[in-house]
Amino acid sequence: MELFYTDADLAFRDEVRRFLKSDLPKDISATFFEYRRHSWEQMIEWHRILGRKGWVAPNWPVEHGGTGWTPMQQYIFDSEAMQAGAPRLRPFGLKMIGPVLIRFGSEEQKARFLPRILSGEDYWCQGFSEPGAGSDLASLKTRGVREGDTYVVNGQKTWTTTAQHANWMFTLVRTDPAADRPQSGISMLLIPLDSPGVTVRPIRTIDGDHHVNEVFLEDVRVPADLLVGEENKGWTYAKYLLGNERVSIANVGQSKAELALLKRLAAERSRDGVALIDDPVFGAKLADLEADFLAQEVTNLRMLSSVAPGGDVGALSSFLKLRGSEIQQRIQELAMEAAGTEAAPWQVLREGGAKDGYGTHGWLFSRAFTIFGGSSEVMKNIVAKQVLGF
Repeated sequence: MELFYTDADLAFRDEVRRFLKSDLPKDISATFFEYRRHSWEQMIEWHRILGRKGWVAPNWPVEHGGTGWTPMQQYIFDSEAMQAGAPRLRPFGLKMIGPVLIRFGSEEQKARFLPRILSGEDYWCQGFSEPGAGSDLASLKTRGVREGDTYVVNGQKTWTTTAQHANWMFTLVRTDPAADRPQSGISMLLIPLDSPGVTVRPIRTIDGDHHVNEVFLEDVRVPADLLVGEENKGWTYAKYLLGNERVSIANVGQSKAELALLKRLAAERSRDGVALIDDPVFGAKLADLEADFLAQEVTNLRMLSSVAPGGDVGALSSFLKLRGSEIQQRIQELAMEAAGTEAAPWQVLREGGAKDGYGTHGWLFSRAFTIFGGSSEVMKNIVAKQVLGF
């Protein structure tokens, strides 16, 4: 993409590089091949550094704490931060509920929550999926019954990422079970996770880590002023939120950094005396992957250029999520192939304790990329309906 950089873009890139060199702590910077390479503590430290700089929410309108960057500047910052090994910020506050509150929330909600999202004082999780209501989210069963100035919430959420760290959850509840369409009777509530009746239980995933949780809600009383927008309009807000989530999951900046590391790994490994990067079979796979990534990169820039800060990204987000998650899986698979027998251990330890992500641990986690945030099958249906008109 450097072919498209103006002199102003190059000057901004130099500014970003100076900032990363001076302010990205050395003990959390990572240059080894690892998709999930940072702890929650490292991520939140970087979040707060960016918050103090005023760079933590580039996609927000300036009046709410955004940067006012051009689409190319957003792209440059994301790419440079990932290349420098910065932690990837979790999207739940910054890219999901924050933009929803900016567009649909009350003035009181904006004043209460937006500054604390920017500072990292509040950390959010997403209470959407339930047992039996994942891809078919409109079939959710969690109830919210209005009693005076509160909602009484009962139900269960699952696959709730990083709920063990969060103090708030934005969630969908059924407030009108008699609605003519399932989507018409759903509302969005903001629930403090220290409320009586909330229980968070860990789920261990196939890679052995604790990323996700079950959240049980038993007679949880939620003040009515924590309703987002209008009652029974939650499906509208959820669709807007999911568009932003899927763009985040596409994760173009991280894929670009990992692709560069994969090419370096392929240059260092050989097969029958030939560097893997020059091997016809492996080289063809790598070239095919890189071509698909470049197409995704251009599509991402197109999206950034067409959507104002805080705007609706639309169906393009589903395409970006579909292709982005598949590309991330292919990077992991080719890294495993390039590593050969070194990929067999659960995690490959290097000097100083660094963990290379092409071990079994990282590959297993990558299997979830095409499921969370909307499975590939669901994304294809959305693209077929909204883009192709089928």
